[in-house]
Amino acid sequence: MPNAFNFSASPFDCLNSQEQKLVRDSVDIAYFKEGEIILDVGSAPTHLFILIKGFVRQFENSEEVALYGPDDCFDGRGLMAGKVSSQFIASEEVVAYQLAKAAVKELISDNATFGALLFADLSKKLNALAERRSQYEINSLSLAQVSQAFLREIHFVDANTNLFEVVRIFSENRTNNVLVRDDSKGEKRLGIFTITNLQRAILAKIPLESTPVGPLSNYKLICVQASDHLYEALAVMIRHSVHRVIVMDKGNAIGTLEQVDLLSFIANSSSLVVQKIFQAKTLDDLKVPAEQITNLISLLHRNGTKVGMIARLVQELNSKLFERAWSLIASPDLQKNSCLFVMGSEGRGEQILKTDQDNGLILSNNYQNLEEAASACDRFSAALLEFGFPECPGKIMVNNPEWRMSEADFISTTKQWLLEPTPDSLMNLAIFLDSHPITGNADLLFAIKKALFNLVTDNQFLLARFASAIESFSSEIGWWNRLLTLGGEGHENRINLKKAGIFSIVHGVRALALENHIWANSTAERINELVRLNKFPKDLFEDVNESLHLLMELRLMSGISELETDKEVSGEIDISRLSTLERDLLKDSLSVVKRFKQFLRQHFHLEFA
Repeated sequence: MPNAFNFSASPFDCLNSQEQKLVRDSVDIAYFKEGEIILDVGSAPTHLFILIKGFVRQFENSEEVALYGPDDCFDGRGLMAGKVSSQFIASEEVVAYQLAKAAVKELISDNATFGALLFADLSKKLNALAERRSQYEINSLSLAQVSQAFLREIHFVDANTNLFEVVRIFSENRTNNVLVRDDSKGEKRLGIFTITNLQRAILAKIPLESTPVGPLSNYKLICVQASDHLYEALAVMIRHSVHRVIVMDKGNAIGTLEQVDLLSFIANSSSLVVQKIFQAKTLDDLKVPAEQITNLISLLHRNGTKVGMIARLVQELNSKLFERAWSLIASPDLQKNSCLFVMGSEGRGEQILKTDQDNGLILSNNYQNLEEAASACDRFSAALLEFGFPECPGKIMVNNPEWRMSEADFISTTKQWLLEPTPDSLMNLAIFLDSHPITGNADLLFAIKKALFNLVTDNQFLLARFASAIESFSSEIGWWNRLLTLGGEGHENRINLKKAGIFSIVHGVRALALENHIWANSTAERINELVRLNKFPKDLFEDVNESLHLLMELRLMSGISELETDKEVSGEIDISRLSTLERDLLKDSLSVVKRFKQFLRQHFHLEFA
């Protein structure tokens, strides 16, 4: 019997040694010519097929629905049902293992994960994947480095600085320690003076204005390196019974790591990022929390946090970041008479890693100082660029006058988008429908959206034109082949997940939400409301939700990997780096996208649009 069976491929990678022996004892090898029907509709299968070489196409009602390549298996569903519901044809010469039905049934009976991965629905497969990740992933604490945690700013003073000046530094900078440089003994020393040292000086009735800080400082610093892991820093704190350590990088002190910050980081707390945002006095002060948001994303993902939860958290943190930046730039009068809003994935709460800026500003009809507004918007767009948010290629940003208008002008413009639906105007409409207020007078945005919904009522032609954008990326039609053609060069192994599936789900749901006057912004909330109104097929409900989050997670995984290797976030994934289970889930998700697009074509009569 064959001994080269690949037990690293899903779903066989979850088998124990005894179950692997059962597989070895129960498989044989089968050969099929190009064009040969391996399984036909209505036949009673006796084996599960696992491909070694070649490709097999699956057809339903003469339409190709799947393509299987090496290490893929089929037809588990038919095997358990006792009847094949699809046709499986060899697209070239095929060599495959065939695993006896009795062995498959025994494996399913003894190993629930194997059964779930073999023929369960997408939701159960994703649950099985989550369980396996929780078993095998290393704890985030052992992966995270000190440099990724919240480091408090260091304030240096000379050893001759008097205690009164040190107290002033404590008060103005809301810190409880300073680092002390001392050259008095012929060598450069670095010490620390803390609030505890100050309390002792006061109790000893030492005069603050005439006493230098140097002699009262501690020069036995407890240090860690920025590249150390967090668990090492925690061990140092425990070992020396201290609540803070000095973080060094290439011989220089770059910050202090407090025990409370370390523990908060381990607990995945975002409160310190928010605190840093609120405490910012300048735009430069906001650069640190902007970077920390990205670090938090990486940590949360490694720790197994669901992608939907990460996206929601990032939306809230980015909102606080944008709100604070705008408050530092715009005058109180401008803030009172405007509404700053974000759009697109940021507005839906589905943007995770930093992508293009998509934002706008609505001005009150009676606001007159347009030069001030233009200047503030220019500064805001520049600040976001400094925070790591790239400029929008389409200039959908507040520094573009087309996205900085009065309430009346916005109502007129959005009406024109609806009544004169060009490709550009439909794109603008789609982006604007996802708008979410950040700060200012949110009633301004509410009024414009209300006017939009009133215009849409019973306009089926317009809705069909709007929904037809799901066909924008039909060039991605060959994703079945691209999933299985591994080992090529260039971009052959890469898929743009937005084009392949994310956009179709997001925009299709957006079109249904527009049709039904649903105010919710996120795709998941829109789907839930559509289901409640009986406007969304229940058999698609869970699959579409799960597919969107799976595609978002794969995209996030790839983006984090690109950031860690100093590459730009491309929005693409390298299929060759996916596990067999991840490839299986990707195929399932893109099949769901295909089903959803077909529903949309029928619902909006897109064949006539």
